[in-house]
Amino acid sequence: MSTFADLGVSKKLAKGIAELNITKPTPIQEQVIPLLLERKRDIVAQAQTGTGKTAAFGLPLLMQVNAGQPQLQGLILTPTRELGQQIAKQFFKFTKYTDRIFTEVVYGGEKIDVQIKKLKRTTHILVATPGRLIELMDKNCVDISKVQTVVLDEADEMLSMGFQKELDAILKILSPNRSTWLFSATFPKSVEQMVDTHVRKNAERIKIKGTSRTNSNIDHQFVVQEDVMKFDTLLQFLKTKKHQQGILFCRTKVAARELYQKIQSYGLPVSLLEGDMLQKDREKTLRAFRKKKTDYLIATDVVARGIDIADLAFVVHYQLPDHIEYFTHRSGRTARGYNTGISLCLISKGEIKILKAYERELGITFKQIR
Repeated sequence: MSTFADLGVSKKLAKGIAELNITKPTPIQEQVIPLLLERKRDIVAQAQTGTGKTAAFGLPLLMQVNAGQPQLQGLILTPTRELGQQIAKQFFKFTKYTDRIFTEVVYGGEKIDVQIKKLKRTTHILVATPGRLIELMDKNCVDISKVQTVVLDEADEMLSMGFQKELDAILKILSPNRSTWLFSATFPKSVEQMVDTHVRKNAERIKIKGTSRTNSNIDHQFVVQEDVMKFDTLLQFLKTKKHQQGILFCRTKVAARELYQKIQSYGLPVSLLEGDMLQKDREKTLRAFRKKKTDYLIATDVVARGIDIADLAFVVHYQLPDHIEYFTHRSGRTARGYNTGISLCLISKGEIKILKAYERELGITFKQIR
């Protein structure tokens, strides 16, 4: 197994990540980091959630930055505020022993004036959701003309959330000489079209050999149950997972709220993350969950995107998602790094055919729990 030093990572960065207990590169890091450090290039990488892709693109990007130059040099586009915040937080920790490299994160849901004020400070790397970046560009509050590298993180999710127009506009404004690093868990036609339009034809393509579209450390299970019995089945499952943390996924906000109220009525340690919450309340909920003050977090697909919480033992699909990509991203909340985890689907008889389609498309096998 290689070390980060073997991959070409600087001693100061390696020291910073070692303090985060990141000492053994993951397969995506082993393949991507040396390529990005070798020379200027475009890259297209298939990387699942929880495989260490933030360090895979983050360490080479940080090594590219000239800390002595105040202009914006790197741009990272992400689908959600939570993922953006997580990336910025990781970069801050990575650079503990390096020259000061300043990263800012901007996203919708916060007053834009606050973010404009922050961007007046030196910013070397900007992490942004596409919609908010367009707003800032329209107000002439951010200059991306000197960006040397753009990272499209979780490109499939950005497109599925409807950011095609914004992404096209941003990428057209960037210098044609920039490097484009695209990471995606899945490669539907929309992502391939983006690669064809905005990435160089000679881009390096990376896909970890032998991996499926979901983490192989995830134990995929399902229970067939009538809707009237689904909640009782969930309670039985949670009783077997006392003092273990997991996320319970619903397809709609209404269903998430109803499930939260039901579980709360049983006195179980549960919290709710939903799109109508104020940003400060969302952050408060996540802080409490990370500090293990609650065991279960109920969420919809959109608000849970980008959540990075270590050691989640399981996820429960209380309702199956609208898109197969969402199933991949949901399941990827557990079994992160080298850990194992359970992904449990609570389904009706009519939904068995959906799981069969998941097996074919994702290369996984479900085990029925009776």
